[in-house]
Amino acid sequence: MAAAQGAGSSSAGPSGLPGPAPGHGSNSTAVAVWEWQDEFGRWRPYRGNVCSYIEQVIQASQQKGRRSGSGLVSSIPLGHADPVLAPYVIDIPSLTQFRQDTGTMRAVRRHVFPGDSAAGQGIVWEWQNDEGGWSPYEMNVCVFLEQARATNHQRVDLGPLGYNYEVDFVAQVQTNKTTRFRRSVQRRLDAPYPVTTSPAPLHTGVGCSCQQCWPNSGTGPITTRYRHSMTNFPNSSAAHQVPGRTASVSSSSVGFVPYNKPTLTGARSTPRLNAQSTLALQQAGGPSTGLSASNGVSAPNLLVKMPKPSKLNQALAATPTEPEAVVKKYLEELKGTPADEDCIICMEKLSSPSGYSDMCESSTIRPEAVGRLTSCQHSFHMLCMLAMYSNGNKDGSLQCPSCKTIYGEKTGTQPKGKMEVSTFPQSLPGHKDCGTIQIVYHISRGIQGPEHPNPGMPYTARGFPRYCYLPDNEKGRKVLELLKVAWKRRLIFTVGTSNTTGESNTVVWNEIHHKTEMDSNLSGHGYPDPNYLDNVLAELAAQGVTEDCLGQ
Repeated sequence: MAAAQGAGSSSAGPSGLPGPAPGHGSNSTAVAVWEWQDEFGRWRPYRGNVCSYIEQVIQASQQKGRRSGSGLVSSIPLGHADPVLAPYVIDIPSLTQFRQDTGTMRAVRRHVFPGDSAAGQGIVWEWQNDEGGWSPYEMNVCVFLEQARATNHQRVDLGPLGYNYEVDFVAQVQTNKTTRFRRSVQRRLDAPYPVTTSPAPLHTGVGCSCQQCWPNSGTGPITTRYRHSMTNFPNSSAAHQVPGRTASVSSSSVGFVPYNKPTLTGARSTPRLNAQSTLALQQAGGPSTGLSASNGVSAPNLLVKMPKPSKLNQALAATPTEPEAVVKKYLEELKGTPADEDCIICMEKLSSPSGYSDMCESSTIRPEAVGRLTSCQHSFHMLCMLAMYSNGNKDGSLQCPSCKTIYGEKTGTQPKGKMEVSTFPQSLPGHKDCGTIQIVYHISRGIQGPEHPNPGMPYTARGFPRYCYLPDNEKGRKVLELLKVAWKRRLIFTVGTSNTTGESNTVVWNEIHHKTEMDSNLSGHGYPDPNYLDNVLAELAAQGVTEDCLGQ
């Protein structure tokens, strides 16, 4: 029970708040809310229109199943509900969200709330993030806050819900109970969530082990890789929000809502320190002057020849980038097709034509053609691979949607900029035996190129320069060298939609986590973190950046 303090009362009383006491309500009107889990273990609700679409597809599938005896729909492409979510598919059996162009997977869950709750009224509570935008609380917190407000409470404790925060409704602030750091909160009216029929009594409180909560609790397989310390696994209450003002780390999962690429739908399965040394890595097209270290010694820039955005295909001229040529280079067409194996791109049987045959045409690849990737041996419809490649960066590389093996050299869409590297003797927590490497990324606003979501439109670059830190030891220096390769390949940033502010056409992080604080790892962005270097090496490898790239 949350400790809530009401007007005229000095202490919290168990009866002071109608929820979220564990239990089940009797109201038969219910709304369904779908949420996805970000890399910090926080649950983020999809918008009401997206949840409505998911519910409609499932209900239509259930009705069809009752008539024909077929099973429940296995996958739901979210691009049908919102074009911005075009790369994303929800896999219903495993309760995971799959991003088709990168292979990133996230857990999802479905919760049912009373129709007169915040969810049923379309009320969303949000906290102000470091970039000045607003991030929603998970829906059970929104419901709890709205109940507290409706019963005239002035303050409420979110501890029982797994958050180390208090919310003051009068001052409209959230306070970290440990650090006393404060953030603004707001109450926003949005579209109500979809009405659904609830076969079991509605659960109005914290999830328990009852028959209703267990299958809908979102506790399916957590397939994403958690990038921080072990205390940041899902359901950890240690770090649900960034308590200080740090650079936000984005991933290209839903929370870092992707740019509005052409939809990959149409499948029939509707579903500031004293620097001692300085080095600058600069992308072509940026300033060529050296950066001066604070000790007065100017270090020359190391110019990394980067293709300008509008010259991307020219820079990759040595690699066949015609979509059909790339697909045929890395996939060997099979004579026979596995009878019971599915294509995980279109979710159709490999023995059936590609689910993208209605929207992706090719004069050289037949809809029923099945190919096997030459190294990892995973099989897909060749037309599906063609659609996936055509929807991406078209850089001459392919990535297996199943195991993430990369074929060719993967490049990104990072705008031009500069990477500055410095060292200083101060140690990072957990690395007392060495100094520190400081990386500073400089990217300015500009105009989007043809590889970006909206060519010709401006993009913003908020929060630059961005400061990042590594231990100056053998493994830290190895990570640094690989980050230089990733920078050269334009993989560290991209242009998309900010997870924290919702701003589109802006520079965001791109799946390679950086430590933006030297200490205080309550946020997950600082030290100590004994797992960080291994985790970031794995993230770099997932982008095709490994030790084999050094010296090339």
